[in-house]
Amino acid sequence: MREETIQITTEFIKLDSLLKFSNVTGSGGEAKLVIAEGEVTVNGETCTMRGKKIRPGDVVIIGGQVKLVIK
Repeated sequence: MREETIQITTEFIKLDSLLKFSNVTGSGGEAKLVIAEGEVTVNGETCTMRGKKIRPGDVVIIGGQVKLVIK
């Protein structure tokens, strides 16, 4: 599994924006689809809310392939 640390400078970032920002998905539509299919976990729990607020300290895993650690 590939692991990346993502630095954000705001209080939070929405899940779909995070996937685009980290180049895990190429577009917002692709991010929406990946999230809707239940391929994303936030802190160990499946998340299907694309507007979920991701904050520093959260861990997001996409399809069991990419792990994003938010700082």
